[in-house]
Amino acid sequence: MYLCHVTQLPEDGARGFDTDGAGQATIFLLRRGEQVRAWRDCCPHHGTPLPWRRDAYLDASGQHVVCAAHGALFDPLTGLCTLGPCLGDTLTPVALRIDDDGGLHLASGDHV
Repeated sequence: MYLCHVTQLPEDGARGFDTDGAGQATIFLLRRGEQVRAWRDCCPHHGTPLPWRRDAYLDASGQHVVCAAHGALFDPLTGLCTLGPCLGDTLTPVALRIDDDGGLHLASGDHV
């Protein structure tokens, strides 16, 4: 499933995608320089969506993914919770494929 072109992700930012027609984001893509990660939009603590508003996945400093429900902080590249009630847990990664032209796709067979 095609999601977007890498240039459509904000530099050092994140964007959510509704991959199953649920009416809200089910995954989000995060870009740090040349690195792109895909995560399920689901906190490991209670399974709640992470942002407090559309595409607001990062804390005010832009350095961590934050759960709006309880303030847990996650490393944006590893998904590891570094502060909060789910300390030591990780976000669920989503397999991503990047084509030669910079198009970002869910990896074949990966459905969220």
